[in-house]
Amino acid sequence: MPEALVGAVENFARAHADAVADPLFRAELVRLWHDYTGRPFALTEATGFAACASNGICVLLKPEGLNRTGSHKINNTIGQAPLTRRLGKRRVVAETGAGQHGVATATAAALLGRECTIFVGAVDVARQALDVARMRLLGIGTGQRPGATSAEQAELAAARRRIAQLEAEVAIHRRANELLGQVVTPQGGSRRSR
Repeated sequence: MPEALVGAVENFARAHADAVADPLFRAELVRLWHDYTGRPFALTEATGFAACASNGICVLLKPEGLNRTGSHKINNTIGQAPLTRRLGKRRVVAETGAGQHGVATATAAALLGRECTIFVGAVDVARQALDVARMRLLGIGTGQRPGATSAEQAELAAARRRIAQLEAEVAIHRRANELLGQVVTPQGGSRRSR
């Protein structure tokens, strides 16, 4: 994680802890997950698979594809977007390679009235044209960042833009929040979600 963003991540972590302790915030999340994304889903026992394994295991499937936007990514973004609103930030930013995180971020931003920028590499824009079209339908002006040809380059472009805006606008974390599709810690560790 770029050093310039550590303060924003620490601020977000404190705000998250405060929000989770607030019963009204938790109730809003439960309502959004239930009424908007359709959770919780019933688990389906995969009896045929268990029979093939023939060792007495029970295999349960959770149909995340039934979520609005067709993936599990909305579960995360629908949780982060209300926190962004609670913090008074009017804009969300995300990067995506496969497109589903971008669609989920654009969906959550549109639902809660936040401006939204999605960084997508040119290769991924071509490869994920349907998802890019869905993002644009949700109000995203463009899903591509010039010069970024892959998800990793789109992530780098997003970080460069955030750092430039930090310098130019004096602490962008006061106005925008990134809806992450991966685990990030202030210590700099991350685990990419695919």
